[in-house]
Amino acid sequence: MARTIAKDHDQKRAQILKSAAKVFAEEGFDRASMTKLAAECGISKANIYHYYDSKDAILFDILDSYLSRLRDRIFGVDTEGLDPDDRLRRVIREILRAYQGADHEHQVQISALSALPEDQQDQMRAYQRDMIKLMGRCLHDIAPEVFETHPDKLRGVTMSVYGMLNWYFMWNSDAGAQERDDYADLVCNLTLKGVQGI
Repeated sequence: MARTIAKDHDQKRAQILKSAAKVFAEEGFDRASMTKLAAECGISKANIYHYYDSKDAILFDILDSYLSRLRDRIFGVDTEGLDPDDRLRRVIREILRAYQGADHEHQVQISALSALPEDQQDQMRAYQRDMIKLMGRCLHDIAPEVFETHPDKLRGVTMSVYGMLNWYFMWNSDAGAQERDDYADLVCNLTLKGVQGI
């Protein structure tokens, strides 16, 4: 007879992933032990192995769930009827809001993505590329004449915007919603109007 799935199965998996992200971010994926992870989760190693067969499987699930949720949230932003400037503002604001509370997952993405097998890395990078393309489309629509004449500049501008967002995320992780919205406005004003526009 097949083993039934516990009612709190999804909740336990989510707890393991959140705890593992903290341990991997603070200890480093290579140095983090299943013993440390079990202690952080408050459960036994055997219980963790009930949900995941390896540390590598946990890493994949952390990154897959984090990046796919981030991508889906950004793509789910309602920009219908907005002009290009306001579309950019809406998307940037949503990215900063989505980053809130994801410090450890973001750090694991930066430091441990390369520990995944190549095919899984490709899957994670596909999520990242989707988000970069969305931002690129937002920026292109603001100044199509510029980017159609100089298409090589679009990637630089796109990555510069993400650089500003990630800088804030890494150094102001405890910022609240209003602080994030204010910084989103600063990034948009700087991007749209330059220093004199802020």
